Amino acid sequence: MNSDKIIIAIDGYSSSGKSTMARKLAKTIGYRYIDSGAMYRAVTLYAMRHGFIRPDGSVDAESLVASLPSINIDFRVDDNGQQTMLNGEIVENEIRTLEVSNHVSPVAAIPAVRHSLVRMQREMGHTKGIVMDGRDIGTVVFPDAEMKVFCNATPERRAERRFKELTAKGTSVTYEDVLANVMERDHIDMTREESPLRCADDAVALDNSAMTIDEQNDWLLNLYNSITAK
Repeated sequence: MNSDKIIIAIDGYSSSGKSTMARKLAKTIGYRYIDSGAMYRAVTLYAMRHGFIRPDGSVDAESLVASLPSINIDFRVDDNGQQTMLNGEIVENEIRTLEVSNHVSPVAAIPAVRHSLVRMQREMGHTKGIVMDGRDIGTVVFPDAEMKVFCNATPERRAERRFKELTAKGTSVTYEDVLANVMERDHIDMTREESPLRCADDAVALDNSAMTIDEQNDWLLNLYNSITAK
């Protein structure tokens, strides 16, 4: 087997299981896991805290873009797992709320935000040995990644997963609201002008609607083994 480390890019729709798969694979093979979606959520949380999200849900893009140099995002691992850091503060739980989910796609559609985070992501992966998941990792961030996967599942299945995740954390939400959020994010992600969500031409597509977590993790590990064995 080739011992050289590679870049693994896992893209896909909201709540398609890509983060769960990416995190497990990284731990199994000893790579660093980077959750690019958490980075966009952190910027969204920053925007909400500083009043850059207007009452009608629109984004004060000019003010947010001007604040980008003041936003630092990183990750650290502790006894509770991987934690997203926003300017030195752990915000892992805050960025996973439905309120942040409802605003993250418009924030992520702002070109300057994407350019800023892409620079951060490329710096994180310059030594390789990473598993990064998101919407444009294999198409924009690391178009030359040695391994690319694109995840999908039915909107209903993805909403079900997200609903269970939120309620398990004690968040009061309805399945209908979660499904509406999933479908709205799909539309925004696929139709935005800057880096729209799409499957890279050289990515391996996976529909995991009917798969268990263990089954999709095994599928991903087998794919990694087949690629690195060449």
